[in-house]
Amino acid sequence: MTSEHAATSDHAATSDHGADIDRHVRVYITVFVALMVLTIVTVAISRFHLPVPIAVTVALAVAIIKGSLVACYFMHLISEKKLIYAVLVLTAAFFVALLALPVLTVHNGFWIH
Repeated sequence: MTSEHAATSDHAATSDHGADIDRHVRVYITVFVALMVLTIVTVAISRFHLPVPIAVTVALAVAIIKGSLVACYFMHLISEKKLIYAVLVLTAAFFVALLALPVLTVHNGFWIH
């Protein structure tokens, strides 16, 4: 009786494990398709000959979405602890500060005529 129970529980565990793998594969395929669609959107936007500020804004928005998808799903950051998010936000804040530093320190900035 114990061997039958063990065989039944092994079969249930294998079945659950297979369903779990199928779900993960489905998520990865969905993310891959989303990345391909966003790549096509990026190329299509470049063909519209938009003004440069609008084109750059749209391109950066699409790049942020694509980067977020890659970081969350392929780098498995979506299931991490809060400490990882804190480190990620701190890194992003320092990155923005470093990008803004030349703008804040130059006296003849691009907005002064």
